[in-house]
Amino acid sequence: MKNRTTTTGGLDRRTLLKAAAAGSVASLAMPGILRAQGAAVKIGVLQPVTGALAQDGEHGRIGAEIAINEINKAGGIKALGGAKVEMVFGDARSTPEGGTQEVERMQAEGVCAIVGGFASPICLAATQAASAYNIPFIVDVGVSDQIVKRGLKNTFRFGPGFGSVTSAALDNLAKLNEGAGKPAKTVVIVHEDGLFGSGMAKLLQAELPKRGFEVLETVAHPTPSRDMANVALRIRALNPDLVIPSSYYSEFVLLARTMQQQKIKPKGIYAVLNGAASNYRFVKEFPEAANLVMDCNHWADFRKPKTAEVRAETERAGKSWLYNTPLNYSCMRLVVDAIERAGSTDRQKIIDALNASTFADHIMPYGATKFVDGQNMGAQAVNTQVQNGEIKIIFPSEVANAKPIFPVI
Repeated sequence: MKNRTTTTGGLDRRTLLKAAAAGSVASLAMPGILRAQGAAVKIGVLQPVTGALAQDGEHGRIGAEIAINEINKAGGIKALGGAKVEMVFGDARSTPEGGTQEVERMQAEGVCAIVGGFASPICLAATQAASAYNIPFIVDVGVSDQIVKRGLKNTFRFGPGFGSVTSAALDNLAKLNEGAGKPAKTVVIVHEDGLFGSGMAKLLQAELPKRGFEVLETVAHPTPSRDMANVALRIRALNPDLVIPSSYYSEFVLLARTMQQQKIKPKGIYAVLNGAASNYRFVKEFPEAANLVMDCNHWADFRKPKTAEVRAETERAGKSWLYNTPLNYSCMRLVVDAIERAGSTDRQKIIDALNASTFADHIMPYGATKFVDGQNMGAQAVNTQVQNGEIKIIFPSEVANAKPIFPVI
Protein backbone atom coordinates (compact mmCIF):
# COMPACT_ATOMS: atom_id res chain seq x y z
CA MET A 1 0.00 0.00 0.00
CA LYS A 2 1.38 3.37 -1.02
CA ASN A 3 1.90 6.10 1.56
CA ARG A 4 -0.47 9.03 1.14
CA THR A 5 0.79 12.60 1.32
CA THR A 6 -1.64 15.16 2.77
CA THR A 7 -1.52 18.35 0.71
CA THR A 8 -2.69 21.88 1.38
CA GLY A 9 -2.75 24.36 -1.49
CA GLY A 10 -0.18 22.31 -3.43
CA LEU A 11 2.28 21.93 -0.52
CA ASP A 12 2.87 18.52 1.05
CA ARG A 13 2.78 18.04 4.82
CA ARG A 14 6.57 17.60 5.08
CA THR A 15 7.16 20.99 3.39
CA LEU A 16 4.69 22.71 5.71
CA LEU A 17 6.37 21.27 8.80
CA LYS A 18 9.75 22.56 7.58
CA ALA A 19 8.26 26.02 7.03
CA ALA A 20 6.73 26.02 10.52
CA ALA A 21 10.07 25.05 12.04
CA ALA A 22 11.81 27.85 10.18
CA GLY A 23 9.18 30.27 11.47
CA SER A 24 9.82 29.13 15.04
CA VAL A 25 13.54 29.87 14.66
CA ALA A 26 12.72 33.31 13.25
CA SER A 27 10.41 34.05 16.18
CA LEU A 28 13.20 33.24 18.63
CA ALA A 29 15.53 35.58 16.77
CA MET A 30 13.04 38.47 16.62
CA PRO A 31 10.84 38.33 19.76
CA GLY A 32 10.43 42.12 19.97
CA ILE A 33 9.01 42.38 16.49
CA LEU A 34 6.45 39.66 17.09
CA ARG A 35 5.34 41.13 20.42
CA ALA A 36 4.62 44.41 18.65
CA GLN A 37 2.34 42.54 16.26
CA GLY A 38 -0.14 41.37 18.90
CA ALA A 39 -3.81 41.15 18.03
CA ALA A 40 -5.64 44.48 18.12
CA VAL A 41 -7.58 45.26 21.30
CA LYS A 42 -11.17 45.96 20.31
CA ILE A 43 -12.98 48.63 22.35
CA GLY A 44 -16.55 49.62 21.55
CA VAL A 45 -17.49 53.29 21.25
CA LEU A 46 -21.25 53.80 21.48
CA GLN A 47 -22.63 57.21 20.49
CA PRO A 48 -25.80 58.55 18.85
CA VAL A 49 -24.59 59.99 15.54
CA THR A 50 -27.96 59.99 13.79
CA GLY A 51 -31.25 61.32 15.12
CA ALA A 52 -31.95 64.13 17.58
CA LEU A 53 -28.70 63.69 19.55
CA ALA A 54 -26.35 63.40 16.56
CA GLN A 55 -24.26 66.48 17.36
CA ASP A 56 -23.41 65.28 20.87
CA GLY A 57 -22.68 61.78 19.67
CA GLU A 58 -20.33 62.96 16.95
CA HIS A 59 -18.32 65.03 19.44
CA GLY A 60 -18.11 62.05 21.78
CA ARG A 61 -16.83 59.87 18.93
CA ILE A 62 -14.13 62.44 18.10
CA GLY A 63 -12.88 62.49 21.70
CA ALA A 64 -12.52 58.70 21.81
CA GLU A 65 -10.82 58.69 18.41
CA ILE A 66 -8.25 61.34 19.44
CA ALA A 67 -7.36 59.26 22.52
CA ILE A 68 -7.01 56.05 20.47
CA ASN A 69 -4.75 57.76 17.93
CA GLU A 70 -2.53 59.09 20.72
CA ILE A 71 -2.34 55.70 22.45
CA ASN A 72 -1.47 53.86 19.25
CA LYS A 73 1.09 56.47 18.20
CA ALA A 74 2.75 56.12 21.64
CA GLY A 75 3.25 52.39 21.15
CA GLY A 76 -0.14 50.84 21.88
CA ILE A 77 -0.89 48.82 25.00
CA LYS A 78 2.55 47.97 26.33
CA ALA A 79 1.38 45.25 28.73
CA LEU A 80 0.06 43.39 25.67
CA GLY A 81 3.23 43.68 23.59
CA GLY A 82 2.31 46.97 21.95
CA ALA A 83 -1.11 45.81 20.74
CA LYS A 84 -3.00 48.60 18.99
CA VAL A 85 -6.43 49.77 20.08
CA GLU A 86 -9.14 49.22 17.47
CA MET A 87 -12.39 51.20 17.72
CA VAL A 88 -15.58 49.24 17.09
CA PHE A 89 -18.03 52.06 16.57
CA GLY A 90 -21.77 51.78 17.16
CA ASP A 91 -24.45 54.34 16.28
CA ALA A 92 -27.15 54.29 18.97
CA ARG A 93 -29.41 56.28 16.60
CA SER A 94 -30.57 58.44 19.55
CA THR A 95 -32.72 55.62 20.96
CA PRO A 96 -32.37 53.02 23.74
CA GLU A 97 -33.25 50.26 21.26
CA GLY A 98 -30.49 51.42 18.93
CA GLY A 99 -28.00 51.34 21.79
CA THR A 100 -29.00 47.80 22.79
CA GLN A 101 -28.70 46.53 19.22
CA GLU A 102 -25.22 47.98 18.89
CA VAL A 103 -24.10 46.34 22.16
CA GLU A 104 -25.22 42.98 20.74
CA ARG A 105 -23.18 43.62 17.59
CA MET A 106 -20.14 44.68 19.64
CA GLN A 107 -20.42 41.47 21.65
CA ALA A 108 -20.37 39.49 18.42
CA GLU A 109 -17.27 41.42 17.28
CA GLY A 110 -15.42 40.58 20.50
CA VAL A 111 -14.96 43.94 22.23
CA CYS A 112 -13.35 43.83 25.67
CA ALA A 113 -15.04 47.06 26.88
CA ILE A 114 -17.43 49.80 25.75
CA VAL A 115 -17.17 53.57 26.22
CA GLY A 116 -19.87 56.23 25.78
CA GLY A 117 -23.66 56.16 25.54
CA PHE A 118 -24.28 59.89 26.14
CA ALA A 119 -28.03 60.09 26.88
CA SER A 120 -29.44 58.54 30.06
CA PRO A 121 -32.07 56.33 28.33
CA ILE A 122 -29.42 54.95 25.96
CA CYS A 123 -26.99 54.34 28.84
CA LEU A 124 -29.63 52.57 30.95
CA ALA A 125 -30.51 50.17 28.14
CA ALA A 126 -26.98 49.65 26.80
CA THR A 127 -25.34 48.98 30.18
CA GLN A 128 -28.07 46.44 30.96
CA ALA A 129 -27.44 44.70 27.64
CA ALA A 130 -23.68 44.72 28.24
CA SER A 131 -24.10 43.25 31.72
CA ALA A 132 -25.45 40.02 30.20
CA TYR A 133 -21.97 39.47 28.71
CA ASN A 134 -19.99 41.04 31.58
CA ILE A 135 -18.67 43.71 29.20
CA PRO A 136 -17.15 46.61 31.16
CA PHE A 137 -19.08 49.75 30.20
CA ILE A 138 -17.64 53.21 30.95
CA VAL A 139 -20.47 55.76 30.78
CA ASP A 140 -19.36 59.19 29.58
CA VAL A 141 -22.35 61.45 30.39
CA GLY A 142 -25.60 59.58 31.20
CA VAL A 143 -26.53 61.63 34.27
CA SER A 144 -29.50 59.60 35.56
CA ASP A 145 -28.42 58.09 38.87
CA GLN A 146 -30.44 54.97 38.08
CA ILE A 147 -27.55 53.98 35.81
CA VAL A 148 -25.26 53.24 38.77
CA LYS A 149 -27.88 52.33 41.38
CA ARG A 150 -29.02 49.02 39.89
CA GLY A 151 -26.05 47.02 41.16
CA LEU A 152 -24.61 46.24 37.72
CA LYS A 153 -21.00 45.18 38.30
CA ASN A 154 -19.95 45.99 34.73
CA THR A 155 -21.05 49.65 34.79
CA PHE A 156 -18.78 52.60 35.62
CA ARG A 157 -19.73 56.28 35.24
CA PHE A 158 -16.75 58.58 34.87
CA GLY A 159 -18.66 61.89 35.13
CA PRO A 160 -20.97 63.11 37.92
CA GLY A 161 -24.67 62.20 38.01
CA PHE A 162 -27.55 64.63 38.21
CA GLY A 163 -27.84 64.31 41.99
CA SER A 164 -24.28 65.55 42.41
CA VAL A 165 -24.61 68.14 39.64
CA THR A 166 -27.87 69.53 40.99
CA SER A 167 -26.44 69.81 44.48
CA ALA A 168 -23.44 71.77 43.14
CA ALA A 169 -25.68 73.91 40.94
CA LEU A 170 -27.93 74.87 43.85
CA ASP A 171 -25.05 75.60 46.21
CA ASN A 172 -23.35 77.79 43.61
CA LEU A 173 -26.60 79.55 42.72
CA ALA A 174 -27.12 80.42 46.40
CA LYS A 175 -23.56 81.80 46.58
CA LEU A 176 -24.07 83.76 43.37
CA ASN A 177 -27.34 85.31 44.55
CA GLU A 178 -25.98 86.04 48.03
CA GLY A 179 -22.90 87.72 46.61
CA ALA A 180 -25.04 89.99 44.43
CA GLY A 181 -27.33 91.06 47.30
CA LYS A 182 -30.10 88.49 46.65
CA PRO A 183 -31.67 90.08 43.53
CA ALA A 184 -33.30 86.79 42.45
CA LYS A 185 -36.30 85.43 44.33
CA THR A 186 -38.49 83.71 41.73
CA VAL A 187 -37.72 80.92 39.25
CA VAL A 188 -39.29 79.18 36.25
CA ILE A 189 -37.87 75.72 35.47
CA VAL A 190 -37.92 74.62 31.80
CA HIS A 191 -36.99 71.01 31.06
CA GLU A 192 -37.08 68.30 28.45
CA ASP A 193 -39.73 65.73 29.35
CA GLY A 194 -37.47 62.66 29.22
CA LEU A 195 -35.64 60.76 31.92
CA PHE A 196 -32.85 63.30 32.44
CA GLY A 197 -34.92 66.51 32.35
CA SER A 198 -37.82 65.22 34.42
CA GLY A 199 -35.52 63.87 37.13
CA MET A 200 -33.64 67.16 37.21
CA ALA A 201 -36.83 69.20 37.48
CA LYS A 202 -38.11 67.10 40.36
CA LEU A 203 -34.91 67.69 42.33
CA LEU A 204 -34.92 71.41 41.58
CA GLN A 205 -38.56 71.78 42.65
CA ALA A 206 -37.77 70.17 46.00
CA GLU A 207 -34.50 71.98 46.70
CA LEU A 208 -34.89 75.54 45.39
CA PRO A 209 -37.39 76.62 48.11
CA LYS A 210 -34.92 75.46 50.78
CA ARG A 211 -32.48 78.02 49.41
CA GLY A 212 -34.93 80.90 49.37
CA PHE A 213 -36.27 80.68 45.81
CA GLU A 214 -39.95 80.47 44.86
CA VAL A 215 -40.65 78.14 41.93
CA LEU A 216 -43.42 79.86 39.97
CA GLU A 217 -43.89 77.03 37.50
CA THR A 218 -42.22 74.01 35.90
CA VAL A 219 -42.62 73.84 32.11
CA ALA A 220 -41.89 70.60 30.25
CA HIS A 221 -41.23 70.27 26.53
CA PRO A 222 -40.60 67.27 24.23
CA THR A 223 -37.35 66.41 22.46
CA PRO A 224 -37.19 67.20 19.61
CA SER A 225 -39.18 70.46 19.66
CA ARG A 226 -39.66 72.76 16.68
CA ASP A 227 -41.33 75.71 18.40
CA MET A 228 -40.66 77.33 21.78
CA ALA A 229 -43.04 80.29 21.32
CA ASN A 230 -45.56 79.02 23.87
CA VAL A 231 -42.84 78.31 26.43
CA ALA A 232 -41.43 81.81 25.94
CA LEU A 233 -44.87 83.37 26.26
CA ARG A 234 -45.41 81.54 29.52
CA ILE A 235 -42.09 82.82 30.84
CA ARG A 236 -43.09 86.37 29.84
CA ALA A 237 -46.40 86.05 31.68
CA LEU A 238 -44.77 84.73 34.86
CA ASN A 239 -41.89 87.26 34.70
CA PRO A 240 -39.43 85.27 36.88
CA ASP A 241 -36.10 86.59 38.11
CA LEU A 242 -34.40 83.42 36.90
CA VAL A 243 -35.02 80.87 34.16
CA ILE A 244 -33.44 77.45 34.81
CA PRO A 245 -33.44 75.31 31.63
CA SER A 246 -32.37 71.66 31.39
CA SER A 247 -32.60 70.70 27.73
CA TYR A 248 -30.64 69.27 24.81
CA TYR A 249 -28.87 71.48 22.28
CA SER A 250 -31.52 72.29 19.68
CA GLU A 251 -34.30 72.94 22.18
CA PHE A 252 -32.30 75.37 24.30
CA VAL A 253 -30.98 77.25 21.25
CA LEU A 254 -34.57 77.62 20.09
CA LEU A 255 -35.72 78.82 23.51
CA ALA A 256 -32.85 81.29 23.96
CA ARG A 257 -33.35 82.77 20.50
CA THR A 258 -37.12 83.03 21.01
CA MET A 259 -36.61 84.82 24.33
CA GLN A 260 -34.16 87.18 22.66
CA GLN A 261 -36.55 87.92 19.79
CA GLN A 262 -39.41 88.56 22.20
CA LYS A 263 -37.13 90.71 24.40
CA ILE A 264 -37.70 88.54 27.48
CA LYS A 265 -34.87 89.49 29.84
CA PRO A 266 -34.75 87.80 33.24
CA LYS A 267 -32.02 88.71 35.71
CA GLY A 268 -30.28 85.54 34.69
CA ILE A 269 -30.50 82.31 32.71
CA TYR A 270 -28.96 79.67 34.96
CA ALA A 271 -28.91 76.36 33.13
CA VAL A 272 -28.28 72.93 34.64
CA LEU A 273 -26.75 70.20 32.43
CA ASN A 274 -27.78 72.12 29.35
CA GLY A 275 -26.91 70.85 25.90
CA ALA A 276 -26.13 74.27 24.42
CA ALA A 277 -25.14 76.66 27.21
CA SER A 278 -21.64 75.13 27.36
CA ASN A 279 -21.18 74.73 23.61
CA TYR A 280 -19.03 76.95 21.38
CA ARG A 281 -21.25 76.27 18.39
CA PHE A 282 -24.10 78.09 20.15
CA VAL A 283 -21.76 80.88 21.21
CA LYS A 284 -20.43 81.40 17.68
CA GLU A 285 -23.69 81.08 15.77
CA PHE A 286 -25.94 83.04 18.16
CA PRO A 287 -23.63 85.27 20.23
CA GLU A 288 -26.34 87.67 21.45
CA ALA A 289 -28.66 84.91 22.63
CA ALA A 290 -25.74 83.08 24.27
CA ASN A 291 -24.11 86.05 26.03
CA LEU A 292 -24.07 85.82 29.85
CA VAL A 293 -25.93 82.49 29.95
CA MET A 294 -24.69 80.41 32.90
CA ASP A 295 -24.57 76.64 33.15
CA CYS A 296 -23.65 73.96 35.69
CA ASN A 297 -22.25 71.14 33.61
CA HIS A 298 -19.31 69.01 32.56
CA TRP A 299 -16.31 70.98 31.27
CA ALA A 300 -12.63 70.38 30.61
CA ASP A 301 -9.87 71.60 32.90
CA PHE A 302 -8.18 74.51 31.07
CA ARG A 303 -5.22 74.31 33.49
CA LYS A 304 -4.01 71.04 31.96
CA PRO A 305 -1.77 71.46 28.86
CA LYS A 306 -3.29 68.40 27.18
CA THR A 307 -6.70 70.12 27.14
CA ALA A 308 -5.47 72.73 24.65
CA GLU A 309 -3.99 69.99 22.46
CA VAL A 310 -7.24 68.00 22.35
CA ARG A 311 -9.23 71.17 21.67
CA ALA A 312 -6.91 72.12 18.79
CA GLU A 313 -7.24 68.61 17.32
CA THR A 314 -11.04 68.86 17.58
CA GLU A 315 -11.14 72.24 15.86
CA ARG A 316 -8.80 71.00 13.12
CA ALA A 317 -11.49 68.39 12.42
CA GLY A 318 -13.92 71.28 11.89
CA LYS A 319 -15.84 70.73 15.14
CA SER A 320 -16.73 73.08 17.98
CA TRP A 321 -15.40 72.50 21.49
CA LEU A 322 -17.86 71.09 24.01
CA TYR A 323 -17.72 68.72 26.95
CA ASN A 324 -18.51 65.47 25.11
CA THR A 325 -15.08 65.49 23.49
CA PRO A 326 -12.86 65.79 26.61
CA LEU A 327 -15.12 63.40 28.53
CA ASN A 328 -14.80 60.66 25.92
CA TYR A 329 -11.10 61.34 25.45
CA SER A 330 -10.68 60.82 29.19
CA CYS A 331 -12.96 57.74 29.31
CA MET A 332 -10.95 56.03 26.56
CA ARG A 333 -7.68 56.72 28.37
CA LEU A 334 -9.28 55.41 31.58
CA VAL A 335 -10.26 52.05 30.09
CA VAL A 336 -6.89 51.62 28.36
CA ASP A 337 -5.17 52.35 31.68
CA ALA A 338 -7.29 49.56 33.22
CA ILE A 339 -6.30 47.15 30.42
CA GLU A 340 -2.63 48.05 30.92
CA ARG A 341 -2.86 47.32 34.65
CA ALA A 342 -4.88 44.15 34.08
CA GLY A 343 -2.34 43.00 31.48
CA SER A 344 -5.24 41.31 29.78
CA THR A 345 -8.36 41.78 27.66
CA ASP A 346 -10.27 39.45 29.97
CA ARG A 347 -13.43 41.35 30.86
CA GLN A 348 -13.50 40.43 34.53
CA LYS A 349 -9.86 41.42 34.96
CA ILE A 350 -10.63 44.81 33.38
CA ILE A 351 -13.59 45.25 35.73
CA ASP A 352 -11.34 44.45 38.69
CA ALA A 353 -8.77 46.98 37.44
CA LEU A 354 -11.45 49.67 37.07
CA ASN A 355 -12.64 49.02 40.61
CA ALA A 356 -9.07 49.58 41.83
CA SER A 357 -8.50 52.62 39.59
CA THR A 358 -6.66 55.74 40.71
CA PHE A 359 -6.52 57.11 37.16
CA ALA A 360 -5.50 60.78 36.92
CA ASP A 361 -4.32 61.11 33.29
CA HIS A 362 -7.56 62.81 32.23
CA ILE A 363 -8.40 66.39 31.19
CA MET A 364 -11.43 66.96 33.40
CA PRO A 365 -11.39 69.11 36.59
CA TYR A 366 -11.47 65.96 38.73
CA GLY A 367 -9.20 64.39 41.25
CA ALA A 368 -7.93 60.83 40.90
CA THR A 369 -10.58 58.36 39.77
CA LYS A 370 -12.18 56.32 42.53
CA PHE A 371 -15.18 54.13 41.79
CA VAL A 372 -17.69 53.36 44.53
CA ASP A 373 -20.60 51.21 43.32
CA GLY A 374 -19.74 52.23 39.77
CA GLN A 375 -19.67 56.00 40.38
CA ASN A 376 -16.47 58.02 40.08
CA MET A 377 -16.32 59.86 43.39
CA GLY A 378 -13.61 62.18 42.07
CA ALA A 379 -15.93 63.70 39.45
CA GLN A 380 -17.42 67.18 39.76
CA ALA A 381 -19.42 69.63 37.69
CA VAL A 382 -18.38 73.25 37.22
CA ASN A 383 -20.29 76.45 36.52
CA THR A 384 -19.64 78.24 33.25
CA GLN A 385 -20.77 81.58 31.84
CA VAL A 386 -20.59 82.92 28.29
CA GLN A 387 -18.65 86.18 28.47
CA ASN A 388 -17.76 88.13 25.32
CA GLY A 389 -17.74 85.11 23.06
CA GLU A 390 -15.82 82.83 25.44
CA ILE A 391 -17.02 80.13 27.83
CA LYS A 392 -15.49 80.89 31.21
CA ILE A 393 -15.52 78.86 34.44
CA ILE A 394 -16.97 80.87 37.35
CA PHE A 395 -17.29 78.13 40.05
CA PRO A 396 -15.61 76.48 41.93
CA SER A 397 -12.95 79.05 42.79
CA GLU A 398 -9.99 76.66 42.46
CA VAL A 399 -10.86 76.05 38.80
CA ALA A 400 -12.39 79.44 37.87
CA ASN A 401 -10.87 81.74 35.26
CA ALA A 402 -13.52 84.51 35.49
CA LYS A 403 -15.83 86.28 37.93
CA PRO A 404 -19.60 85.82 37.41
CA ILE A 405 -21.64 88.64 35.92
CA PHE A 406 -24.97 88.68 37.78
CA PRO A 407 -27.60 90.04 37.60
CA VAL A 408 -27.33 90.64 33.87
CA ILE A 409 -29.84 93.56 33.88
